[in-house]
Amino acid sequence: MNISIVIPLLNEEESLNELYHWIADVMQSNGFLYELLFIDDGSTDDSWKIIRELAVKHPEVKGIRFLKNFGKSQALHAGFALAEGEVVVTMDADLQDNPEEIPELYGMITKEGYQLVSGWKKKRYDSVVTKNLPSKLFNFAARKTSGVKLHDFNCGLKAYHRDVIKTIEVTGEMHRYIPVLAKNAGFNKIGEKVVQHQKRKYGTTKFGAERFIRGFLDLITISFLSRFGKRPMHLFGAWGAVMLFVGFCFAVYLGIDKLFINPGGRLLTERPQFYLALTAMILGTQLFLAGFLGELILRSKAGTHNYIIKEDINFND
Repeated sequence: MNISIVIPLLNEEESLNELYHWIADVMQSNGFLYELLFIDDGSTDDSWKIIRELAVKHPEVKGIRFLKNFGKSQALHAGFALAEGEVVVTMDADLQDNPEEIPELYGMITKEGYQLVSGWKKKRYDSVVTKNLPSKLFNFAARKTSGVKLHDFNCGLKAYHRDVIKTIEVTGEMHRYIPVLAKNAGFNKIGEKVVQHQKRKYGTTKFGAERFIRGFLDLITISFLSRFGKRPMHLFGAWGAVMLFVGFCFAVYLGIDKLFINPGGRLLTERPQFYLALTAMILGTQLFLAGFLGELILRSKAGTHNYIIKEDINFND
């Protein structure tokens, strides 16, 4: 199997037939042995009906239908788990990604040695105010925070070597940061390719402005996980030690002052330094406990993913 094409979708009934034939023409003209995995993320229209019809006519078409809408990250994870191709390509189902880019993406993986290649929609046909400008700000922050030098983290058109998608785990809403997850897993040969962006032909976007807010929150999460995900005690323990040291210093100062310098002065509970010492030591203890709990959870965690498959097509098991 040369290529597995993973397509997460939600209510894209108008575009599926056209998308299949477009992809099939590109694959056949290049002589690729391929599979096409549609991941229906809880669509309420006739998307699943169309996928079933395509699967009956074309054995390379496979499908998974979620019980409800679990999100793009869970859809990609399900597709990655079942993909069999040497190279795995992801793209959106709205016809805004051009399948004719796939052969070059495949070549960058198989011939040039890249482990991951991300598309860059340099020229976009989206709204400047609601998409283009927020996207530029988001990508700038992602580059500076993660150290991965990509222009378009949100581009759905990406290509991966099989080893990458079988190693990383895409959870929560981390699909935007798959290149960062790959880098953290040790895959450092990450490339970028300028790709053509198509105007949306059918339907409406499934992502609103809130995706950028969630994206920045996820950026903070993945920045933390990148640095301390495997060693939470290094963060919480360090801050806990600082707070305990501060609290201990205040306690020593209060003890010396009360016993030797001003024994007849105010009660300790009437002095603000007492509450600073108490608060610092409580916070320090809590931070240490958070670090220990993080280490325990890390060592006992089993991989769990929050999606339920309702039915599938053309998978043997």
